[in-house]
Amino acid sequence: MIFIYNSLKTIEKFVKMKKTKQNWSDRFSEPTSEIVKRYTASVNFDQRLAMYDIAGSLAHAEMLKKQKIISSKDFGAIKKGLNQIKKEVISNKFEWSIDLEDVHLNIEKRLTDISGEAGKKLHTGRSRNDQVATDMKLFLRDASDQLVNLIKKLQQATLAIAEKHVTTIMPGLTHLQVAQPISFAHHLLAYFEMLERDKARFIDSRKRINILPLGAAALAGTSYPIDRKFVAKLLKFEGVMENSIDAVSDRDFLIEFNANASLLMTHLSRWSEELVMWSSPFFNFIEISDSFCTGSSIMPQKKNPDVPELVRGKTGRVNGHLVSLLTLMKGQPLAYNKDNQEDKEPIFDVVDTVLDTLKIYGEMISKIKVFPENMENAALKGYATATDLADYLVKKGLPFRESHGVVAKAVKYGIDQGYDLSEMELSELKKFSNLIDQDVFKFLSLRGSIQSRKHLGSTGFNAVNLALKKAKSKL
Repeated sequence: MIFIYNSLKTIEKFVKMKKTKQNWSDRFSEPTSEIVKRYTASVNFDQRLAMYDIAGSLAHAEMLKKQKIISSKDFGAIKKGLNQIKKEVISNKFEWSIDLEDVHLNIEKRLTDISGEAGKKLHTGRSRNDQVATDMKLFLRDASDQLVNLIKKLQQATLAIAEKHVTTIMPGLTHLQVAQPISFAHHLLAYFEMLERDKARFIDSRKRINILPLGAAALAGTSYPIDRKFVAKLLKFEGVMENSIDAVSDRDFLIEFNANASLLMTHLSRWSEELVMWSSPFFNFIEISDSFCTGSSIMPQKKNPDVPELVRGKTGRVNGHLVSLLTLMKGQPLAYNKDNQEDKEPIFDVVDTVLDTLKIYGEMISKIKVFPENMENAALKGYATATDLADYLVKKGLPFRESHGVVAKAVKYGIDQGYDLSEMELSELKKFSNLIDQDVFKFLSLRGSIQSRKHLGSTGFNAVNLALKKAKSKL
């Protein structure tokens, strides 16, 4: 049931149609004002749930037939009508009415037009409250599956570059200052691991999404002899929600999904910041493909990394929706309230934003050009092997705090003289400690520094190759 991405097509804000009487209007003595209709209607955005609403209705109708709540003849008419509506929605021939408020009533009215009295029986034993909760869960279940697959594709693109750059050396930074030399592949694998956790969060939250609310009706369940487990099986839910009030009133599954999306976007935003820096002439570590950049309207030499910059910006958008959904729920009493109509636009935008971001990110990463020489030259500029010299002295018997001070003086001397620790003569290094001997130079080179790190999870070339092997197995 993968409908979600097709729904990213432009949806008309409002649709004009003949005036339609609301099916609940008999209770009221005067009609709803036009401004209230516009203010309370959701059909302009929730119509994208149409395919999920139809799927849920088909399962509900089949259960009603099985339980002998409706006849087989009525079920046949309902099924035929819903399938016709499905074709109309797919072909953009379905006529939406703002007078009918939402996707559910629009489909129900059309079904009645097609199927007559049988169509009026579809809503037996359910409410729009449990119906919309079911639709949103079906929607998010598909979104979760697509996101997991796109995360995997981005991980694969990341590994493809990492495999080529195990021995490419770059400066590892802390506080945006040169800290220690690292393998570029090791750096990329840090993002792979972040994505792995992001993927796991979506997989885990899907378990909570995939519990059926339908059957809770308005809030108290129904007096009809329904079979909720049968509906769950038809719709491939893993179980049914145990409390009817909880089933219709909470939106924690939306909030959890948004929180997962915010973490994913935060990781991509951090990566984007580095791509922006690395592609600047001050770093010149990488080049982003022209197809993911734009030029300047006034400066002909410019090549702007718009895609990673927009990822940073859109992260704030996704984070903002999380705050919106949390705020939406924080003051609601049990059970369902109209406030929950406001959950859809934020979550639709989150899904659209993250799906688009992942698709474009995977393609962008796969086309990045790397400049290994520039990376290595940058690692030589910041005394990146100073910690290796300190560790060398500790292994010779000097306490670390004393070795730290010795190396700090050696670095200051290097800065004054204008060259790196690895470029000093042995006699110069001995001025700072008699423990330093000829063997020190294998630790002061960039490669020597990296190769000295052999343990699991380190930047050593052998450790990185092992990490790459494990990463492949995770996919």
